[in-house]
Amino acid sequence: MFHLNLVKKAQKGDEKAFLKLIHKEKEKLYRMAFMYMRNESDALDIVQETIYKAYISIKNVKEASYFSTWLTRILINTALDDIKKKNKVISIEQDSLEKIESSQRIDSADKLDLLQAIDQLDEKYKTVVVLRYYKDLSVKQIAELLECPEGTVKTNLHRSINQLKVKLKEECINE
Repeated sequence: MFHLNLVKKAQKGDEKAFLKLIHKEKEKLYRMAFMYMRNESDALDIVQETIYKAYISIKNVKEASYFSTWLTRILINTALDDIKKKNKVISIEQDSLEKIESSQRIDSADKLDLLQAIDQLDEKYKTVVVLRYYKDLSVKQIAELLECPEGTVKTNLHRSINQLKVKLKEECINE
């Protein structure tokens, strides 16, 4: 309830309420931005731009309970736009990989193979893999965040996992 009141206050122009909301989200925003940008400076730039965009458009939040999802969508779109501008490749850091792994132990060489395989996925596949296994979002939440049908999210997850299986099998055979 406290969170919802802050959103409503921020929508009415209360800067302190907005800052409290951002303070609650800043670590998640930075981790997500770092995952996309792969370096501290670019990640901080993305977070800063996300906060600015959120500040100028806070009145567009339709449902106060979705503030965090709305903010994450802004961050993802900002990061993807920046990557397209710079022709960067989205990649996932080693510590992010631990969320993607199953409970079984994988040695560091295998972790690197998985990171490289994820790096080779198309942007849309990387994004759903990151949101599903790093952010631990449900298919429904990912669909809302990316503004696409749940079926598309499921298809992209299925295809990305199949592509990862193929890539990882090929690497095992080549060794």
